[in-house]
Amino acid sequence: MASSFAAIAGGIGGVVVVFLGVIFFVCFRSFRGRKYSNRNSDSASSDPSAVVELKRGGSFGPSRLFRMEELEKSTKHFDENSLIGCGSFGLVFKGLLCDGTVVAIKRRLGTPKQEFTEEVARLSRIQHRNLVSLLGYCQDSGYSMLVFEYLPNGSMHNHLYDTGKEFATKLEFKQRLSIAIGAAKGLSHLHSQHPSIIHGNFKTANVLVDEDFIAKVADAGILKLLEKIDDAGPSGLSSFNAFKDPEISQIGIHCETSDVYSFGVFLLELVTGRDASHIDEFGSNQSVLDWVEKQLSSEQLVDHRLLGSFTAEVMRDFVKIALRCMSFPGRYRPTMETVVLDLEKILEREMMHTTVMGEGTSTVTLGSQLFTN
Repeated sequence: MASSFAAIAGGIGGVVVVFLGVIFFVCFRSFRGRKYSNRNSDSASSDPSAVVELKRGGSFGPSRLFRMEELEKSTKHFDENSLIGCGSFGLVFKGLLCDGTVVAIKRRLGTPKQEFTEEVARLSRIQHRNLVSLLGYCQDSGYSMLVFEYLPNGSMHNHLYDTGKEFATKLEFKQRLSIAIGAAKGLSHLHSQHPSIIHGNFKTANVLVDEDFIAKVADAGILKLLEKIDDAGPSGLSSFNAFKDPEISQIGIHCETSDVYSFGVFLLELVTGRDASHIDEFGSNQSVLDWVEKQLSSEQLVDHRLLGSFTAEVMRDFVKIALRCMSFPGRYRPTMETVVLDLEKILEREMMHTTVMGEGTSTVTLGSQLFTN
């Protein structure tokens, strides 16, 4: 099961010279324009040679140095009514800036450090439609703060497990698949940077969705940022993390394959509708495989809320990708770029099947039937 679990003389000479001169001028202008423009519709990078300005009230790159007074005003002095959560960096507050921008402000105890501002400068230059944008920072009054764009639709953890009315949304399989593709693109973009950016704490709670349910990965690079301010006190990371690659305890560092493993757990949560942190078996590779096999044999693997919204063939391939992402040793796991391509193929097939044959299977096709072919 693990193996189951992938571009085009005289007067004439004078005209040619002039023509070539015009071509050179146009190409030169075009090259300069491209150098300082966005790379594509998904991603954009600022001039990496931007000078870091550390003086108060200044800014660097695309990131902004916020004043404490502005952030206090935006959150009514960090009133508890503005508190919306607690993550790996610390408490998270919802704020309304003077220009009307709604932001999420993450606050943590910590003394001012240049390493912090330099890392924020690097992270703020990473722009992609599937990544939550880091807008700026603040170091003042004994706190280090990060200011992000605010997504009112919450996280996938909320949508999968929140029983309250605020996030009570039925997400059908194609929606979950589309969200998985968005999150995979976000991680793939991080890994494509030079040097590569490792998320290090990817989980369902860090996959946010906007009003159109476009997935955006949050907290990218926060793990490394925390290492640079390790005297700031305890983080919000729990001792047990079902998304943590078991190989980390052996090699001692987070790497791209560690993010891939975490993404595999995310895919399993999308399929099962069950919180991995509540599954005791998610402590080692073999126990995870045993748990999946047990759920398959008992026909309890797929979230009952997905009834009628998927085809068995596509669901089978989706689960196989999840298990491949969790393969051991880690070198056998696919890259996030490959995962994106595979998931896009699955979505294309699912859209074709459900358009031609109907919305999905009328009954729950689970268990061994998913892997009979």
